[in-house]
Amino acid sequence: MKHHPISRRALAALLLAGDACKRRQKREIAVIPKGRAHLFWQSVHAGAAKAAREDGVEIIWNGPATETDYNGQLQIVDAMINRGVDAIVLAPIDKKAMVSVVERATRQNIPVIIFDSGIDTDVFVSQVATDNYQAGQMAADRLSQILGGKGKVFMVAVQPGAASTMAREQGFEDRVKEKYPGIEIVDKRFGMADFAKSLAVTENMLTAHPEAVGLFASNESSAVGAAQALKARQSKVRMVGFDWSPTLLDDLRGGLIDSLVVQHPFKMGYESVKSAVARLNGQTPQKINNLAPRLIVKEDLDKPDVQEQINPDLKKYLVE
Repeated sequence: MKHHPISRRALAALLLAGDACKRRQKREIAVIPKGRAHLFWQSVHAGAAKAAREDGVEIIWNGPATETDYNGQLQIVDAMINRGVDAIVLAPIDKKAMVSVVERATRQNIPVIIFDSGIDTDVFVSQVATDNYQAGQMAADRLSQILGGKGKVFMVAVQPGAASTMAREQGFEDRVKEKYPGIEIVDKRFGMADFAKSLAVTENMLTAHPEAVGLFASNESSAVGAAQALKARQSKVRMVGFDWSPTLLDDLRGGLIDSLVVQHPFKMGYESVKSAVARLNGQTPQKINNLAPRLIVKEDLDKPDVQEQINPDLKKYLVE
């Protein structure tokens, strides 16, 4: 019996048809965080997984190893577009650098949901993020309150180009200028979303400004690094941090940190995937979905609603 060799083109067509069949069984939504290391992103992942379970979609979770690697993130988004996913849920590392791939996805009819951090284009379907400017104002109000409205303070910032943390830092700076003439921001340095670098810049600022009485750290890595620096120096500088992790909660309970402004990353992941599914079902999700930040102090830690927000059951949704 004679076998006819199948042409490459026919084989490619068959494989594509097979892929299309597979895809039709379950929609694929790519969820691309800024990084994978911090607890914040794991909580986002768990929320996204919960929404995916409820709606019978598949999520493909993939982000760069570090939150400064926007080239790595660009490559991941490109790969997801080439794969032909049904929707993309993206936390842009850089508000300018990621514009081209978001616009490319949109041109190819792949709806894009932006979460956590803004982007300099409006072609996205929906944006789900904390009201970061308000969160920065909240931190300024708290720091001024505990310092009695006077004193020199400094900021452990995250990185230039990251819209979410820049908005927090701006909210903090603007609020101090507008409302608290007795507070002076004497320094601001970037920890580059890295624990060790945040620790180093905090130590440098403590050395440069021995008269400083307060500090604001504007994300999880900045806050962890700053807290370690305060602990190592046995410093009396009062600290308002941002985000949470087990070590930050321990430091809040122990009094090293005065307070934390927290987000709701689980809800952010959940709402983002829900928005993507709504769009795929022909609905129009809310364009800007701002999630309210919350300031927590030591006394709040055992409240059930705070526990639910800061300690979601990751194991329930993230199966190894």
